[in-house]
Amino acid sequence: MTLTVSDLGYAYGAKRALDGVSFALMPGFTALLGPNGAGKSTLFALLTRLFVTREGRICVAGQDMARAPRAALSQIGVVFQQPTLDLDMSVAANMRYFAALHGIAGREASIRASRALEQLGMAERANERARDLNGGHRRRMEIARALIHDPKVLLLDEPTVGLDFKSRQGIVDHVHQLAGQGLTVLWATHLVDEIRDSDGVVVLHRGRVLAHQRAETLRAGRPLADVFIEMTASEVPT
Repeated sequence: MTLTVSDLGYAYGAKRALDGVSFALMPGFTALLGPNGAGKSTLFALLTRLFVTREGRICVAGQDMARAPRAALSQIGVVFQQPTLDLDMSVAANMRYFAALHGIAGREASIRASRALEQLGMAERANERARDLNGGHRRRMEIARALIHDPKVLLLDEPTVGLDFKSRQGIVDHVHQLAGQGLTVLWATHLVDEIRDSDGVVVLHRGRVLAHQRAETLRAGRPLADVFIEMTASEVPT
């Protein structure tokens, strides 16, 4: 397994945000499906060590997050919900700057930047300023930037929020292609139309995992949206 989460918990004071969250992921596309407030962003904060907890364990590509945080984090690429681009720099300059944060410089940085941009269909925009890109292209650039250090795991926290349908679908298609090439993808969303039958699905609600199955198995011949609504509506907190 490339990413393993075991009995993970976190609280904001007396409020439990995550409670015994466990799942394990192999290479491929897995959707972290949950309504707003389910705990998706808290989980991502723990996976990226923005938050730290003593409850549970996170293991990334064989590296324990608590014991070897630097080694674990080096295997993760992340796209947060809020954009983090320097809008006054070019696409290529943004990529090289991020590469430098990972200790990658010079010709190697340029090669990796070009390769990552090509994967996301952004190679022809390398010299454009980030400010001049539309929302969909900015997101593609952030995904490309997250891949520059060749991580084993790619985390995306609601990456299509605010984008039109065509832009959303383009990004979903590109990330599925990456997952098909051996990358482990965890895609947080509340939009079921971004999930394909062959995808894994972790349903998170009120900080607990309600299901972890293949989408086709989970929906059992019914619309996934109906199954999701029923699961989250019937779950009563203890």
